[in-house]
Amino acid sequence: MPEVEILMAGAYPEWDMVDLETKYRIHRLWEAADRQELIARVGGNIRAIATRGELGASAELMKQLPKLEIVSCYGVGTDAIDLSYARANSIRVTNTPDVLTEDVADIAIGLLLATARQIPQADTFVRTGQWGNVPMPLVTRVAGKKVGIVGMGRIGKAIAKRAAAFGCDISYFTRNEHKDVAYAYQPDLIALAGWADFLIVIVPGGEATMKIINAPVLKALGPNGMLINVSRGTTVDEEALIAALQNRTIQAAGLDVFLNEPKIDARFLTLPNVVLQPHHGSGTIETRKAMGQLVRDNLAAHFAGRALPTPVV
Repeated sequence: MPEVEILMAGAYPEWDMVDLETKYRIHRLWEAADRQELIARVGGNIRAIATRGELGASAELMKQLPKLEIVSCYGVGTDAIDLSYARANSIRVTNTPDVLTEDVADIAIGLLLATARQIPQADTFVRTGQWGNVPMPLVTRVAGKKVGIVGMGRIGKAIAKRAAAFGCDISYFTRNEHKDVAYAYQPDLIALAGWADFLIVIVPGGEATMKIINAPVLKALGPNGMLINVSRGTTVDEEALIAALQNRTIQAAGLDVFLNEPKIDARFLTLPNVVLQPHHGSGTIETRKAMGQLVRDNLAAHFAGRALPTPVV
């Protein structure tokens, strides 16, 4: 039986689970009928948490694991991990950056195309036998349009590169201007929304970006504007967004992330002008294998006393 005990917050793909279970003693928190009973029983032996971005690791959980040394996150977002508690208690935190950049950028452009060109609606149009009986409504061009990007980190830059290939004019909003970026910097988010035909959101989650896309931003985006969100559900005021979609104060939205995933607001399901994705931006075989490998590499490095490949804390 492996000596190091790990608490897993949620399932990983089978190829990762098989490898982890040969090297560590795994306790599956998500399968426990009584999670508190499991934590009370094994918590004193847990040296690592393996989690996912949306599941995180709360201070309340970490407090119950006195031997905890590391939290390894499958995903780039760490807003659901209490980093302050981890720092204060010398608990290392890792994530999986870079390996998912290209896939998330791909899905951002995919959502943009699907939303503007109404690809899901066109599929239904064909499947339901409408083609040839009634005309398919005209849709919105993407090439040459104005794309505003909220966030200009690794993924934001990858999205901008793809949008530039469509001949789009690109401007971006961040707290601080990136001197290494050739695109136009706009320090006022409402001004960016007013300028843009398409507004793509790719900022980290957390308090600093909570509801950064709010009613005034959506009003500025306007009745011909479209919103694409591949960041976190917390970055958009969903009440304001639903109202904007219902009232057509924006034209449409393409969303990969939501509050309360996977139990999203049921009103989204009734709206014809929104394209819905199940938080699957990094959901390719290639990227998920790379993410799992990086989680495992971080754990292996920590327990071998080596430098962590991708430390956050």
